[in-house]
Amino acid sequence: MGHSDLDPAVHDRRPWNAGQNVGPKRPLKPRDIRAIRFYLDEHRRLRDRALFDLAIDSTLRGCDLAKIRIGDLMSAGSFRDRATVIQQKTGRPVQFDIMSEARTSLKAWLDRRGGMIHDFVFPSRIDYPGHLSTRQYARIVDEWESMIGLDRRDYGTHSMRRTKAALIYKATANLRAVQILLGHTHIENTVRYLGADVDDALTLSERTEI
Repeated sequence: MGHSDLDPAVHDRRPWNAGQNVGPKRPLKPRDIRAIRFYLDEHRRLRDRALFDLAIDSTLRGCDLAKIRIGDLMSAGSFRDRATVIQQKTGRPVQFDIMSEARTSLKAWLDRRGGMIHDFVFPSRIDYPGHLSTRQYARIVDEWESMIGLDRRDYGTHSMRRTKAALIYKATANLRAVQILLGHTHIENTVRYLGADVDDALTLSERTEI
């Protein structure tokens, strides 16, 4: 049943997002990354460690990360130098490097997981031939962040996506490079996504002498 905006009951209802932070999620800091890796290693969570490392390296949205197949990462039994994934949201390809931490954790997970190149890297618990759901991925990320003392209202799956991009932008101030990394069509989207604003521009200006 629908409601009219003029119905008194509508104005008495508690908003679904009351008390929640609905703004951009914060990226992880290097110390947060180390803490999550330590926690996952200590508890021998092979899948989660591989999932975490790949999420950081790839900067993919959860819907794309969950659907990665073994063949997207490996060829002829070894990891590709650079993986390419077609984004669900834009239909455009995005490339990313698989760094040493991710290679190590992915190899440990795939040796345990087995499977063929057409299989999903992270299978569903319910439908094994299927892939991990984005809802389950979000729950997993919430657990990681909670276990190291982060506020779940400020962090989420987009924290995984933003982390590497934010670190690169902080080190280089190269928006174009970050735009390519995230697969954004317009650089304005990258600016909003990173939260780059007037303060950033002024900081860069102060560092530049002519």
